[in-house]
Amino acid sequence: MSEPELQPLDEDGIETVLCVVAHPDDIEYGTSAAVARWTDDGKSVSYYLLTRGEAGIEGMDPVDAAPARADEERASAAVVGVDRVEFADLADGTIEYGVPLRRLVAEQIRRTRPDLVVSLNRHEVFGPGQLNQADHRAVGQAVIDACADAGNRWIHPELAADGLEPWHVRMIAFAASPEATHYVDVTGYAERAVESLEEHRLYNAALPESFPSPREIIEGSLGGGAERLGDPDITHALLLEVFTR
Repeated sequence: MSEPELQPLDEDGIETVLCVVAHPDDIEYGTSAAVARWTDDGKSVSYYLLTRGEAGIEGMDPVDAAPARADEERASAAVVGVDRVEFADLADGTIEYGVPLRRLVAEQIRRTRPDLVVSLNRHEVFGPGQLNQADHRAVGQAVIDACADAGNRWIHPELAADGLEPWHVRMIAFAASPEATHYVDVTGYAERAVESLEEHRLYNAALPESFPSPREIIEGSLGGGAERLGDPDITHALLLEVFTR
């Protein structure tokens, strides 16, 4: 069965973007290329991470890993023009979908008031034989529901009481989804994405030698999208599963 034709992301009116993910480096596996393009275009982009990725480095105590990985995330964000990086400090690896998680994300949405919210793959798999991690799935589902919550005054009413008025998100997008519908042309931004991923130095150093390098990861995630588009003028593209509201 042929894959559906991908459409370019309609960025008209998108001035503010909020990236919501589970861990440090989730954004750097391709999404950072689009972030670099957006910040160069004058869009405001901020990051909200639900954990500090403290369980992600074998042989490094989570007490030490948490601040180190947070620092690496801030450094990687700076490479692509982002200076607002915030953490919810949930426990890495054990995020649970539910109303408390929805509230955290809805609160951040009301604070930053984004036109577009970007997250990571919410499905059980990334592709054939590639299972998705539990935190990614929980955060992805929470993002969908929190975008609705953020616009409803009577859900989490204490937020409005604290001065965080409802906000209606126009668009939600998920990177690395097996059900991509749209793309962002990031031709000329792959190198920035590589540099951003390379800032996760402690994490990358702890990976097995057989694990792909940052350059190989970026070329695999963005170059394959360009091939699927069949446009010789697009060398790199970020594929997204997109919902409008």
